[in-house]
Amino acid sequence: MAAQVITISSGKGGVGKTTAVANLAVALASDGRKVVCIDGDIGLRNLDVVMGLENRIVYDIVDIIEGRCKLRQAMIRDKHYPDLYLIPAAQTRDKSAVSPSDMTRVCNDLRPDYDFILIDSPAGIERGFRNAIAAADRVLVVTNPEVSAVRDADRVVGILEAEEKGTPSLILNRLNPALVKHNDMLSAEDVLDLLGIQLIGIVPEDEAVIIGSNRGTPVVTEVKSRAGQAFRNIAKRLQGQAVPFMELEQQGGLWQSIQRLAGRK
Repeated sequence: MAAQVITISSGKGGVGKTTAVANLAVALASDGRKVVCIDGDIGLRNLDVVMGLENRIVYDIVDIIEGRCKLRQAMIRDKHYPDLYLIPAAQTRDKSAVSPSDMTRVCNDLRPDYDFILIDSPAGIERGFRNAIAAADRVLVVTNPEVSAVRDADRVVGILEAEEKGTPSLILNRLNPALVKHNDMLSAEDVLDLLGIQLIGIVPEDEAVIIGSNRGTPVVTEVKSRAGQAFRNIAKRLQGQAVPFMELEQQGGLWQSIQRLAGRK
């Protein structure tokens, strides 16, 4: 067993990156995978809250790096999935407390015992982003179908390619088919044309996502949630399964185009 390290990144804050990490982690764990989440947002941690583990934190990743605890001591086991763990970020330090080599070392120590290591990257392209992508085998870029978010995502894609991290995959979050239909929101096809990267999932707008995040219960556990189903599908694609994209609305040729574009290189 050698874990695949996947960094989930975004150019713009507030697009749902941390929520995506939590939901993908739970989905992978529910499929029987051994998963570790690492919150790479030093100083602004939130992954613990979304996963409902904020009251269990004793040590964090900076404590590991600076030798105040062993790796396993900082790992928080999920309440419902025994093979899902969180390594929280430090809340009282800044991003300079962690270096790219530190993050790589932590991931390499974890690789032999887990299937997936998911790293929640801070938004933007500064030091925290560099830390988060250092050990990545694969990067997923999360964006909303908004012009400013897509522009920032395009900047991230360019940096990843310059850093020889390969071409990332796209998670398009909070798509509202009704707004797309009335030309009040970018369509998935628009975003794919602008970014030129492969699509791995579209997550529809769903109020259950916010409710689940506030409760510390990722929406992926909700069987009837469309967003939850979208995250479960993305998790299966990460495991190499060929899962068709959901039809969010009967839109004929548009969704046929998305299926086609999703498979392009």
